Amino acid sequence: MASESKKLKLYSYWRSSCSHRIRIALNLKGLDYEYKAVNLLKGEQFGPAFLKLNPIGYVPALVDGDIVVADSFAILLYLEEVYPQRPLLPQDLQKKAINLQAASIVCSSIQPLQNLTVLNFMEGKINSDDKIAWVQHHIRKGFAALEKLLEGCSGKYATGNEIYLADICLAPQIFAAATRFQIDMPSEFPLLARLNEAYVELLEFQSALPDRQPDFPSSTA
Repeated sequence: MASESKKLKLYSYWRSSCSHRIRIALNLKGLDYEYKAVNLLKGEQFGPAFLKLNPIGYVPALVDGDIVVADSFAILLYLEEVYPQRPLLPQDLQKKAINLQAASIVCSSIQPLQNLTVLNFMEGKINSDDKIAWVQHHIRKGFAALEKLLEGCSGKYATGNEIYLADICLAPQIFAAATRFQIDMPSEFPLLARLNEAYVELLEFQSALPDRQPDFPSSTA
C-alpha cells in the first residue's frame, strides 16, 4: 500500500470533467491533495514531464507516493481500494452493478466523444454548429439511457439516498452539458436535473466545481 504520509498529487485541468470526478471523490473521502495544474490549451499534457506520468497525455493523473494512476475510472477504483473510508460503491450487488454501468456510460459513451482531442480533430473539418450538434447528440443518447437505467432505483441521488460512483460521474457531465453544450436539462432529462439539484447542495461537490480551481482563468471567453 502506498504511504499515507505523503500528500496525494492530482494533475488536473479546471475544465476537465474527468478531473472533476476525481476532485469530488477525493473530497468525499476526505483526502488532502496537492493540485497540479496541466493547461490543456497550451499542450502541457504532451510535455515530457507529464507524459512520464500518463503516456497517452490525458488528465487526470494521481500520484500517491511511488504509485501513479492515470485515467479517471482507474483512479476511482484505486481510491476505493486503498482508501476505503466513505465507500464509492454500495454493498448491495444490484445497486453496485447499476453504479458501475452508469459510470461506464458517462466515462465511455459520452465524455470521450466531447473531449478536447476529439473537438480539436474536428476543427476545420466541420463547422462549429455541426461540432456542437455532434456533442449534443452523444450527450442526449447517453442521458436518455441513464434516465431509463436509473428510473425506479433513484432516490435523492442516483441509486438511493447515499452518494456513490454514479453520482460522482454524473455531476460533472451534467454540469458540462448544461453550461457548455446548451442542453436544457429540466425539460429534456428531468430525473438527471433533479439529481443535479441535490448535488449542488453538497460542499464536496461545490468545491470541486471548475470555477473553484486554482487554474480557473480570470476570463474564459
